[in-house]
Amino acid sequence: MNELQNLAVNAYTAPTRTTPSNYPEEFARRMLGRTKRPLGSLFGISNFGVNLTTLAPGAVSALRHCHSKQEEFVFVLEGTPTLRTDEGDTLLSPGMCAGFRAASGNAHQLLNLTSSDVIYLEIGDRTPGDEVSYPDDDLQAVSMDGRWEFRKKNGSPFEK
Repeated sequence: MNELQNLAVNAYTAPTRTTPSNYPEEFARRMLGRTKRPLGSLFGISNFGVNLTTLAPGAVSALRHCHSKQEEFVFVLEGTPTLRTDEGDTLLSPGMCAGFRAASGNAHQLLNLTSSDVIYLEIGDRTPGDEVSYPDDDLQAVSMDGRWEFRKKNGSPFEK
């Protein structure tokens, strides 16, 4: 695309993410029904990410997780997702938002427990050296040179 074409786009028709999930395969398949449209990258934005994410009925946003350095924000556009945190479940609706400070220790995820699609914006920074913990799964992640490296909680690698 030329520079003028990148001044504005229709977010709902932007290209979807080419790799559905960065998780190791045994976890990646749990992301079926989640579609991300990476909007920030369309404009060359690199300090933070912006995704228009759709969750089909029964889908989840991510494994329940928390970041050591990155902050996250979600804004619900359509549907009624369930926000699952350490405190329990909270039903969200269009116009509601949620935010997660770095190093808060509050693991979170969105679930679509309804029969209709959920659409929301997710925004997060890309602070180098971030580490992610997953309290419900034998998984940990570290941001290395702009990509995620996943290991088991004991530090051993996943078999390819």
